[in-house]
Amino acid sequence: MALLGLALGFGLYLLFVASKCFFRIEEGHLGVVTTFGAVRKKAGGHGLLTFGSGLHTKKPWEKVVSVSMMEQNLDLSGQEGGSSAMTEDGTVLRLDSMLRYVPVENELEEFLFGMKSPQDHITGLFTCLLRNEIANFRLPVGRDLTTESSRFDFATQAGSYALIRRERALLNTHIADFCRNQIGSRYGVSFNAVDLTDILPPDELADALNAVINAHTEAEAGYFRAEGDCQQRVMSAERGVAIARARAEAVETEIRKLGGFLGQLADKRTLGPYVSRRRSEVLSEARALYLKEPTT
Repeated sequence: MALLGLALGFGLYLLFVASKCFFRIEEGHLGVVTTFGAVRKKAGGHGLLTFGSGLHTKKPWEKVVSVSMMEQNLDLSGQEGGSSAMTEDGTVLRLDSMLRYVPVENELEEFLFGMKSPQDHITGLFTCLLRNEIANFRLPVGRDLTTESSRFDFATQAGSYALIRRERALLNTHIADFCRNQIGSRYGVSFNAVDLTDILPPDELADALNAVINAHTEAEAGYFRAEGDCQQRVMSAERGVAIARARAEAVETEIRKLGGFLGQLADKRTLGPYVSRRRSEVLSEARALYLKEPTT
């Protein structure tokens, strides 16, 4: 029984040792083997010896570090993850952003062993870059958005906050270019893109902007109502003048025709009898007749 127990224990130990001699790497990942803390490198000592996806062997005392080579998203949003930055005019903005990066295979040693917490380090680095770009962000040379209109224009009169919101794509491009050109693969990662998902002003500034916009909206509404009322009155007056002019022209035409008819009667020497007959007709239809006595 003792021999059987020893044999069984030895067999289990061999199975345990055999299990420690194999390791599996998932698709989209790379594996790096370390021996008592020392990483295994390629021949000549240039670069890490990496293992692709699949099943591989190692020595029982060696350890495997697996790192994802797929694009990774670093979400800096929300009350805890969001960062704040001060603009050129002193406004403190809260920023929700997202950073997309991928580890560089040739620089894995720097990414895995050059930083204690790679993700925290990248987060701090990106936050510093973002704050620096926002603090120094200005209107591009050659572009002038000033307006002489008295109407409140959020895009030009709301300071750096409006400028950053309007030129968000340009700011993303500046940050991404700086990450690629100045930082490169120094930290073992390659920056693919930077997205500012939201830019939020301080509550006081948001309330002030909303109050200004609402006041201008109400003022414009009152102005348009007054303008519409005035236009309606002007149109009514113009219509009344046109009607009065038409009536005057009709009366003038009637008088001219009557004058022409009386002129014809005068030429025919029948104007006197015509006037007498018309006087008799008018007097015959009158209920009362008032005569003016001649003055002495």
